[in-house]
Amino acid sequence: MTNLRDIFAHNLKAKRQKCGFTQAKLAEKVGVSTHHIAMIEIARHYPTMELVERIANTLDIEVYELFINPLSPPEELERLYQTVAKNIEQVVSQAIENVLIEKKTGD
Repeated sequence: MTNLRDIFAHNLKAKRQKCGFTQAKLAEKVGVSTHHIAMIEIARHYPTMELVERIANTLDIEVYELFINPLSPPEELERLYQTVAKNIEQVVSQAIENVLIEKKTGD
């Protein structure tokens, strides 16, 4: 997770589930629709700061806890490794494709 919105969405879902709340129950307690909570949890909608405060209070956590990157260092390292490996694969694939195109047009 690299952006704050994804981190928030992940943490909201994890904290909500840890408290034993359904999306509907949390929505009822903070005064929004279940759909809105669902959209926040998949990072398609973003809450106002007032809603963030209500959510944190309802979940009995500090606001900042919703914004902390949940990945441990080994998990973050694995994510970084996967990203780099994918990027290398794309660069190599593109280079091979370019060589094949040059060879084909040079013949």
